[in-house]
Amino acid sequence: MADLERKLGLFSTTNLVVADMIGAGIFTTSGLLLAGLGSPLLMIGLWLVGGVLALCGALCYGELGAAMPRAGGEYVYLGELFHPILGFLAGWVSFLVGFSAPLALSSMGCSEYMVSAFPVLAGSGDPQLPKKALAIAVIGLLTALHLRGIETGFRVQNYLTVGKVVLILFLVVAGVAVGGGEVGNLFSGPDVTLGGADWKVIGLSLMWIMFAYSGWNASAYIGSEIRNPERILPRSLLLGTGVVLLLYLSLNVFFVYAVPPQEMEGVIAIGGLAAERTFGVTGQVLISGLIAFALLSSISALIILGPRVYYAMARDGYFFRSVGRVHPKTRVPGRSIVLQSLVAVILVVSGTFDQVLTYMGFCLGIFPILAVLGVFKLRRMGGSGYRMPGFPLVPLFFACASIFMLTLAYLERPVESSVAVLTVAAGIPFYVLFRSRMKRNPTSVGAVEK
Repeated sequence: MADLERKLGLFSTTNLVVADMIGAGIFTTSGLLLAGLGSPLLMIGLWLVGGVLALCGALCYGELGAAMPRAGGEYVYLGELFHPILGFLAGWVSFLVGFSAPLALSSMGCSEYMVSAFPVLAGSGDPQLPKKALAIAVIGLLTALHLRGIETGFRVQNYLTVGKVVLILFLVVAGVAVGGGEVGNLFSGPDVTLGGADWKVIGLSLMWIMFAYSGWNASAYIGSEIRNPERILPRSLLLGTGVVLLLYLSLNVFFVYAVPPQEMEGVIAIGGLAAERTFGVTGQVLISGLIAFALLSSISALIILGPRVYYAMARDGYFFRSVGRVHPKTRVPGRSIVLQSLVAVILVVSGTFDQVLTYMGFCLGIFPILAVLGVFKLRRMGGSGYRMPGFPLVPLFFACASIFMLTLAYLERPVESSVAVLTVAAGIPFYVLFRSRMKRNPTSVGAVEK
């Protein structure tokens, strides 16, 4: 029976965390955030809060991943620490939302920047149709790449990620050096009163920001393919998240420095607008093209990560058996990869950017809270080899702040949030179905593609 192989070291796993985190969120949400918040300083402060939350989550997942170094992330942690139904629902959400939706959003963001760089791609009719076609084409090309094997996929992944980090550093350093912006932009905007409405907007904004930080737990999903996971997995999470926190704060300062806040509001391709104000029209074309290229790294990372969750579920009998098959030559879960890409294509075709963003952000905020609280049970069980610093304050802060954020976001966007809750609940009958089938035929899990 073919299985996943432990081939990945610290560089590749840290790169994967960085690649998964730096995606559509940082290059597309700041304009949307400023439209609701109004205050650049408040927006940058929330990016800092989101980064601290992500670091707290990374610390907790480092301990969980070192104790349970298997593919699957929350599916494994919740299933082993609490009950299989919680693990299944986490995997269910990962399948429908956790990876497929970010994959759709990143591809949509990539197409936005491609059209921003080369307007001719939009054609003369409805620009949304060619944008969606470009997004689907990107998903298809990278899916084909990762079907060829983990080593080929990670070789390309590492190049894309290093290129993305270099691009961000260039944007920030060159943007400030050119000096075409205004420091005063940081202090403009209305005063924040923190009334009831403001708090709800802050909660929704922080949820969107946490989407941009999603990926702080990336290497936890490929625990079965990491060499010496007890040591490498926690380090990769902390290193990757710390690097991204610094890059995100720097980028947002650059965005506000380069573009007056009132002109940022509601703009999705904010990186291209900031580049135009700093480097001129030619620079905007070049930078928008480079950002589109950089987003390929995030799309690639999502195509690597998500299928490992569905693979783990199928091997345990909690998903369709064919999804757990590993190709005997490429040693990748090919059917799982294709299935996720198909769901992402459906989301690209059917939703708008901010609708998918809110729906996905609420879904993604639920199960990490339970997983982080699982550290308490893990320690009571004596299962921790690696012990994170800051216990118990770190998991308590993460859980309380996340619950507060989701509550405020629900009050601000009840429709999308309710759909997210229903998505989770819809997984319960499927759990019952797979559980009963597994009891009838307990040996029918995992297979090799013929």
